[in-house]
Amino acid sequence: MTSEMKFSPEKLARMIDHTLLKPEATPAEVEQICKEAIEFNFASVCINPSYVKLAKERLRGSNVKVCTVIGFPLGATTTKSKVCEAEEAIANGAQEVDMVINIGRLKSREYDYVESDIREVASTAHLNGAIMKAIIETCLLTDDEKEKACLLARNAGADFVKTSTGFNKGGATAADVALMRRVVGDKMGVKASGGVRSYEDAIRMIENGATRIGTSSGVRIISECR
Repeated sequence: MTSEMKFSPEKLARMIDHTLLKPEATPAEVEQICKEAIEFNFASVCINPSYVKLAKERLRGSNVKVCTVIGFPLGATTTKSKVCEAEEAIANGAQEVDMVINIGRLKSREYDYVESDIREVASTAHLNGAIMKAIIETCLLTDDEKEKACLLARNAGADFVKTSTGFNKGGATAADVALMRRVVGDKMGVKASGGVRSYEDAIRMIENGATRIGTSSGVRIISECR
């Protein structure tokens, strides 16, 4: 069975987080991606925290969720600040929060710190009915570090592990997605994000274990699928 037969445009759209995270994004651009998300019935729009209220208003009555980012894009803020950011975002209407882990602490093998950092934000999200995704920034990690990050995220209660912010030297690769899926098993989501720009890219990620695609090219991907 071919990939094209397995993934209808409607099914594929429900796996896409329609993303706009560039620092120069304007309210008008946020409104536009919300319109597109409703038209294509994407899983969510992923926008910076200051636009959560606007996205909630524009998506009202649709099936599209509001997703935002926490500790973005470096992951180097304190746990307390990440928790406060998550609390405010959820209060403003976010239903999913994608948090960047503390990469430097991971590379220094301060695993208790990293796991606690993830757990605090995951717990905050779950207490408020939201989903939490842990961004591990694969392009900065060795394979051993990727595996450890996934295990820590799983132990800490994250709902997904996510490859990338899209703001570093590399994005999602099929090999990294496959590694992440192997480590977390079938109980967690895996989000491929960064550099997924075509239907072919998206299918490659899904075939390697991704259950969500973070991309600013959602319209193009679904148009190619059709």
